[in-house]
Amino acid sequence: MGMHNENSPSLSPESLLAAHPEWYHSIELAPGVVTPGRAPLSSWQTELRDLRLPDLRGKSVLDIGAYDGFFSFETERLGAARVVALDHYIWSADMVAYMADFRAARAVGKTIPSPHDTAHWRPDELPGKRPFDAVRRCLDSKVESVVGDFMTIDPAEIGTFDVVLFLGVLYHLENPLLSMRKVAQFVNPGGLCVVETAAMEIPGSGDRAFCEFFPGQELNDDASNWWAPNAAALCGLCRASGFSAARVLPSRKSQSPVRKATRAVKSVVAQLPLVSMPLRYRAIAHAIR
Repeated sequence: MGMHNENSPSLSPESLLAAHPEWYHSIELAPGVVTPGRAPLSSWQTELRDLRLPDLRGKSVLDIGAYDGFFSFETERLGAARVVALDHYIWSADMVAYMADFRAARAVGKTIPSPHDTAHWRPDELPGKRPFDAVRRCLDSKVESVVGDFMTIDPAEIGTFDVVLFLGVLYHLENPLLSMRKVAQFVNPGGLCVVETAAMEIPGSGDRAFCEFFPGQELNDDASNWWAPNAAALCGLCRASGFSAARVLPSRKSQSPVRKATRAVKSVVAQLPLVSMPLRYRAIAHAIR
């Protein structure tokens, strides 16, 4: 684990794009200049609104699994007094080479292992962190970067926070309950943890808590995906981890066709035995420490 301050000269926005061809997040570097992420900038801005963050002015924010840093830089823009971007997995991989292999394999109907099981895993060099560092310099941002696994970091090393973002991480973890208990340690008393995760519902299951397990690459052809909780399980994970309250937001995600289908099916199967086919979607939960 280590704090990193990138002191290399800043590139112009156009040169930055030329130097870094692979992006997950779409980040506006200058008016009309946006990194080519895997979704349009408008989609990421909608994702940000869907999180329903509180007023961040003067607050501290921890972004676990920051990747290219869209949410880190946006929370800084929204007035957070301190923002820490924490990552190690993506930053340790050569994502340019890995994604080239991933796309080539998918084009012929094949799959490849997760980055840490390939030749593109280079934690001593942190090639996957270069886009984040370049954006930080370009924006003259004060966001702090910490390279490390949140599961092994002592909160005393980086502090605790008013708001913790845990976005797109939970379903990648082999032990979700242990992981959520660790996340809770980074949240100040009365603070907020925002969890965004792959989720599922089983029509007709009522309020019972379930998690779908993916032993292989069943979810998005990605061997690093392990679990998808339903809403009851997601809230239960938060409460069992030490949060005093938790709720799944009635967001745009929960209004997707999958969820609409869930509601429609529930009325049909109410008198039938449990339907085992899960319906998958994305969920956002607010957990209060």
